[in-house]
Amino acid sequence: MAKRQTPAAAATTRVVLVGNPNSGKSVIFNSLTGMYVDVSNYPGTTVEIAEARVGNRVYVDTPGVYGISAFNDEERVTRDVVLTADVILNVVNAVYLERDIFLTLQCIDMGLPVVVAVNMLDEAASQGLKVNLHLLSNLLGVPVVGTIAVLNKGFAELHAALEQPKTGIIGDYLRGAQGDLLAKLGSPAEVMLYLEDDKDIAKRHGLKPPGSREKSYLARRERVNAIVGQVVRENYSQAGFAAFLGKLMLKPLTGLPLLLGTLSAMYHILGVFIAGSIVGVTEESIMLGVYEPFVRRLVEGVFREGTLMWTVLVGEFGLLTMTATYVLGLLLPLVIGFYLLLAILEDSGYLPRIAVLLDSSLTSIGLNGRAVIPMILGFGCVTMAKITTRLLGTSRERLIAITLLAITIPCSAQLGVVVGLIGPLGWPYVAIYIGTIVATFLAIGTLLHRLLPGKSSDLLIDIPPLRLPRLGNVLKKTMNKSYMFLVEAAPLFALGALAITALKLSGALVALQHFFAPLTVGWLGLPREAATAFIMGIVRRDFGAAGLAEMDLTAAQTVVSMVTITLFVPCIASVIVMFKERSFKEALVLWLSAFAIAFLVGGLVARVVF
Repeated sequence: MAKRQTPAAAATTRVVLVGNPNSGKSVIFNSLTGMYVDVSNYPGTTVEIAEARVGNRVYVDTPGVYGISAFNDEERVTRDVVLTADVILNVVNAVYLERDIFLTLQCIDMGLPVVVAVNMLDEAASQGLKVNLHLLSNLLGVPVVGTIAVLNKGFAELHAALEQPKTGIIGDYLRGAQGDLLAKLGSPAEVMLYLEDDKDIAKRHGLKPPGSREKSYLARRERVNAIVGQVVRENYSQAGFAAFLGKLMLKPLTGLPLLLGTLSAMYHILGVFIAGSIVGVTEESIMLGVYEPFVRRLVEGVFREGTLMWTVLVGEFGLLTMTATYVLGLLLPLVIGFYLLLAILEDSGYLPRIAVLLDSSLTSIGLNGRAVIPMILGFGCVTMAKITTRLLGTSRERLIAITLLAITIPCSAQLGVVVGLIGPLGWPYVAIYIGTIVATFLAIGTLLHRLLPGKSSDLLIDIPPLRLPRLGNVLKKTMNKSYMFLVEAAPLFALGALAITALKLSGALVALQHFFAPLTVGWLGLPREAATAFIMGIVRRDFGAAGLAEMDLTAAQTVVSMVTITLFVPCIASVIVMFKERSFKEALVLWLSAFAIAFLVGGLVARVVF
């Protein structure tokens, strides 16, 4: 067998970052490479491989995993990348060493050079935990460096350690079994994987898995417990207010009032301050008062009023007027505000606590607390939220979650219009809207829970320490997601505007309004023109909501229209994802059900408020 080239002799050193979710691995990758990777306090964010060259090193960021095995796609990808590594940089969370060191020992047992970065030492200290890094290094047999990645502390020591990585102390449970297998399999890494019943490795060498995984796991777990018992010292008298507050957030008696207070604060920020004051400036003063008159004068200098190009560019549904005003003046401030608040919740560690707090409630509709993650993400983008339902444990749970996302959860852009219209009406109308959507959410979830076979899986989720959000990380995430909203929304808004203009010029819009009149006028109590907004909503729900915002509606009509458009069919992109994630039959039934439920519930609300 050819001798493995050492990192020192290699022209390029391939450094593979490995770590558990919420260990700060991606933050360290960003600091080492200068590349930005979206960082969140919930599992599922770093699902792709990121790679960057810095000098003679190539850094590779793998998905957050709990072990290098083949239990899921993330672990299989991590395994395959690790097998190409010159050096493993294992990032562990100082708060959860008992959990994270299991992966560390697995890396060491592969016989590869390893450096360990014990991250979040400040958070460990705030919870009364102290880690003896020198002793940990001796027990593992590899360099161990303490870091506080968000403050850029420990990176000089980390760079020095990466120059001299070491193969660590392999566990006794593997050392005796490597002799004959090493000649057959070719490397200690593949020997370890084979002994832990990795079917891919066994198949590659024409062998059968030996059935020794459980034995290896139990022996490694005993070693982890012994190491952590020696290197971690606890002094909870030093735990700060954040640890105390984090515990309060998990208890229903204190957690629910805190959650209601948080939601109330978000409403006042989004619904009152941004939707009222900020949008009043961006939409009315800037876009309607300055921008639209200016652009109309420019266009009228080239195209005569009433011509086709004039109509397309600056007419009632003009690309340069209505589209630009809605996207930049109305929606963008609200979207930025929403993503800013969501980033604060993510970065502070509050989201996982909401998941634990609401776990028992979600179990009643066939889900567990982990479903809070796609649900809250749905308020940002329903399309991406449907993709994250893959983190749920069963197909049954994924179907329930996708159904609720498709029908009852408004995306940030649509929510921006809804908040902008209903917020100024006052709490009674806000309560009617929220109560109706929540009741529909619970009714659909309960019905599916009773009809679909199976039961909810248990909640298994990491709870990161509660901490102050990092301003830089919050702003990066807010700006990146807001930019992606512009990239996605602007072309679709333009497409919708062109479609509506074509329907109007051809006379088809009036025909459709007549066709839907029994529903829009007779059942919902809305103007006949509301049919136009619902047609626009098929392209994007927020586009439909924006169309309703243009109409002169009463307070009661506003509530009915916003309830209906919220429950209306999801946008085209979301529908495509829905058909990809579920079978054609299931997706088609969901799509048609959204039509029926939206108009049914909207009509019932109309019977109450009129």
